[in-house]
Amino acid sequence: MKEIEETVKESTVWSDILEFLNTDLSISKDISISVKGIIMVIVVVFLTSILLNLIRRMLTKRLPNDDKTKFKILFGYGKWIVYLIILLITFNVIGVNVTAVFAASAALLIGVGLALQTLFQDIIAGVLILIDQTIHVGDIIEIDGKVGRVDEVKLRTTRAVTIDNKVLIIPHHLYLTNSLYNWTQNGSTTRESVVVGVAYGSDVQLVKELLLRAADGHDLILKHPAPYVFFTNFGDSALEFKLVFTLNDSFQGAIPKSDLRFEIDKLFRENNISIPFPQRDVHIISKQE
Repeated sequence: MKEIEETVKESTVWSDILEFLNTDLSISKDISISVKGIIMVIVVVFLTSILLNLIRRMLTKRLPNDDKTKFKILFGYGKWIVYLIILLITFNVIGVNVTAVFAASAALLIGVGLALQTLFQDIIAGVLILIDQTIHVGDIIEIDGKVGRVDEVKLRTTRAVTIDNKVLIIPHHLYLTNSLYNWTQNGSTTRESVVVGVAYGSDVQLVKELLLRAADGHDLILKHPAPYVFFTNFGDSALEFKLVFTLNDSFQGAIPKSDLRFEIDKLFRENNISIPFPQRDVHIISKQE
């Protein structure tokens, strides 16, 4: 066996192959690479491509088709950055002098990173949203006091429409610094409430009955779960009650709330239940000279 190996090594063909693999190709005065190095670079890039595709498939396995397309576009840009880093590292390992390239790349990346810091935050947050499925088209969200129905989720921004039919463009980096409320993540129904105060001395059982009657008579309020009245507090100038009810479309919640207030005011007037307002007694003291 050893004799065969020695014979192969001493053969002209093997010597020619080794000589060919060790042949240096000069790219510039300071940079040269052997044929063996080029083959190694090709193999590393090929293996990196396979690994990146496996990672992409794992991350997009449970994503909807639309979100998969968005993620693939972003992942395509990220792949080129990974390839660049892998190439520079591979060149350095095989002995190619890439110190100047490293220095120039580092300075360039730092400058671009500082200039596009917010953009990168938006894109990173967008990737996280696509992966964990925090927001879907049709969801009603609230962020920074603004409420809208999600119309489109892009890589950098979310497009939502408010109840006033105004378009709300939300940069994704706001999700990293603000609390996001998804009104419909647990379903389309939400609990809403109307607060009212009545004068001291009012019949509280009658107040409860009238509030429930107002809720039961509204078409948009669901019967199950049934509306409920909470006696919340003995206020400074009123007995405070909260009427809690369930809606199937909280995005239009302002309409039934307004209707309920009209109906409550009507029922209270018909039954001599007064809604007080804060009053203050002013005492004027005059000094006698």
